[in-house]
Amino acid sequence: MAKSTARAAKDRAGTVRVGVGGWTYEPWRGSFYPDSLVQRLELEYASRRLTTIEVNGTFYRAQKPATYAKWRGETPDGFVFSLKAPRYATDRRVLADAGPAVAAFVHGGLAELGDRLGPINWQLPEHKVFDADDLARFLDLLPADLDGEPLRHAIEVRHDSFACEAFVDLMRRRGAAIVHAHSPKYPSIADLTADFVYARLMRSEAGRTAGYAPAALDAWAACARAWARGGDPADLAHVTAAAAPQRARDVFVYFIGAAKVRNPAAAIALIERLREARN
Repeated sequence: MAKSTARAAKDRAGTVRVGVGGWTYEPWRGSFYPDSLVQRLELEYASRRLTTIEVNGTFYRAQKPATYAKWRGETPDGFVFSLKAPRYATDRRVLADAGPAVAAFVHGGLAELGDRLGPINWQLPEHKVFDADDLARFLDLLPADLDGEPLRHAIEVRHDSFACEAFVDLMRRRGAAIVHAHSPKYPSIADLTADFVYARLMRSEAGRTAGYAPAALDAWAACARAWARGGDPADLAHVTAAAAPQRARDVFVYFIGAAKVRNPAAAIALIERLREARN
């Protein structure tokens, strides 16, 4: 009975995907990419070793529909991209005025990604202070679906004023995720507010082959499994004591910045730990 119960719990778990930010970075030559690999094959190579990639280029400039279609064609089934929403939509004094920018981005070719489209990360600038009314009106601008397929929206905040119950409550009412930024610089908010989890791990170390100590990677693997099965790890920083509903959640973990040269190795090490736990 115990084994069948454990198996049932595992079957109810969401999918955990792990990756890095982007796929073009010269120092990854020799450490992640073979020296002989031509640059045009980097996405094809990376997407078969990682299970997701966060695209930063969409933050700085609009991409053509043909570009999204090309990315889809170069990646395998089951792989997804998360996209950083454009800064012209988020870096503004009044977020509620971003309607045209939001529409231009969402309807500017994202549908070409098909099932490769994962969460959209709406990253707010460091100077943006929490304003409940403005943020609520901004969240209302984010479409729930695209061509009938549900969209997943995550909000990444970088000002300490967001570490408050009002922010968490608002995000739960809207069903948008709070990006958990494990960073020495930005607020870390682990409260669960959506049907998925979006984590950005920004503490890799150049002096470690896999970017993180083995014990740290073990801990993140346990955390990702807990999230996927509906758990809410208590050792992470929470704003509110109000527990989120226990339900299976898809999990997206990205190793970002810090010792960037080590991030692919960190992602692969975490993927291996998660794979071992399934066997």
